[in-house]
Amino acid sequence: MSRQLLAMALAPLLGLFILGIGNGFLATLITVRLDAAGESATVIGVVSSAYFIGLALGALFNDRLLLRIGHIRAYGSFASLVAVTVLLQGLFFDPWAWFALRLIGGWATVGVYLVIESWLLTAGEQKVRGRLLALYMISLYAAGVIGQLLLGVTNAMGVTAPFMVIGMLASLSVLPMAMIPRVSPLIEHAEPLPPYRLIMLTPTGVVGSLGSGMVVAAAYTLLPLYLQRIGMSVNQVGQMMALVVLGAMLLQYPIGRWSDRHDRQMVLIGISGFCVLVSAAILWLPLSTPLLAVLLFLLGGGVFAFYPVAVSHAADRAPAGALVRMSQGLLLINSIGATLSPLMISPVMTAVGDAGLFWVFGGLSLFFLLFFAWRRSVRPAPMPVAPFTATTPMTAAGAELVITEELVQGALEHEHLEDLSDAVPNVDVAEPVVGPPAEEETRIAYYDDVEQVGVRK
Repeated sequence: MSRQLLAMALAPLLGLFILGIGNGFLATLITVRLDAAGESATVIGVVSSAYFIGLALGALFNDRLLLRIGHIRAYGSFASLVAVTVLLQGLFFDPWAWFALRLIGGWATVGVYLVIESWLLTAGEQKVRGRLLALYMISLYAAGVIGQLLLGVTNAMGVTAPFMVIGMLASLSVLPMAMIPRVSPLIEHAEPLPPYRLIMLTPTGVVGSLGSGMVVAAAYTLLPLYLQRIGMSVNQVGQMMALVVLGAMLLQYPIGRWSDRHDRQMVLIGISGFCVLVSAAILWLPLSTPLLAVLLFLLGGGVFAFYPVAVSHAADRAPAGALVRMSQGLLLINSIGATLSPLMISPVMTAVGDAGLFWVFGGLSLFFLLFFAWRRSVRPAPMPVAPFTATTPMTAAGAELVITEELVQGALEHEHLEDLSDAVPNVDVAEPVVGPPAEEETRIAYYDDVEQVGVRK
């Protein structure tokens, strides 16, 4: 990777890493604190859902704010708001006040991600997006693992200490962005494909994205509740959650390579069946702590792989000009699933017990298996048009980051195989959401102006 590219990407990735350490254990912290205060699983689910509602709202509307005030000032504003909402949660306890604070915090957090992801899009041309995305994922998941491991350490320092640490980290994440010269990437308002178009184009991609949002959100917000209620300490809960995130980080790549060599629908069927087996093992086997740790590591790898494989499958069918809007639409579907998940699953845990979480995991996975098998019998998956790209985008800019040069070229070469004009009419060229800085903006030495990345045709 060139020095110019690394220099351009270093500041946003460092900011992401610092913020991500605190954000990595905030959801777990809130769940265990609400449970320790005697709140029901349903209340915990409602409060947890507020964060994902905020994420979805921010993903839809925050780009307009960036257009008004610029990326660096927007980053500082969003990160400061994250810090304030977290510190307020440490000052007083009230579930409904926490609901409002989590909603605002989710909205601000996705604003931070929007700045980071759009910045990365301008750091290099389309052919290096795969490397940028790899750095992005390493930063995001590594911060998540470290954050979960810090849960027990900070909790032992006092009741308010974890919230103070997260607030400080959010504030510190501003420094890398504030120290670089002013450069504002151009950003257009996202126009994702509407759900009915996505269903016509890729039913498998829609169900996979929706289901992924549901199971991943439940893993982040309700799995800590299960772990604490089976007798684990806060420190042990953090360690187990770190293993879940580590499994997601380490197993996505081999699963992705598997999907490059085989029918991606079969891979989705395999992941679904695997998650059914892991859920059944947690429900029915006599669990020791080491065995539960192994099973949660495997479960993390399975549930977090749903989304990238589903998006890769959808991209194998989409015309080149629809790739960006399709990816944005699937991200919106994923956000809807994450928002609904705690609201739907927590009442089940209240009604049937804490193990209800894994009954739901197993039931959803079985439904996915049957659905993907049915879709494969109706319309077999196309051959992969480009290598699998592991991704966890949060915004429309991140959805565009997934669209690599190889993927666009592969889509162009396969467009003649199927007429998709009914599903994605009037699409000729891939339109970027983010472009290079405007002409009047101050330039910096390490920004490569030789090629205008993402300029509209």
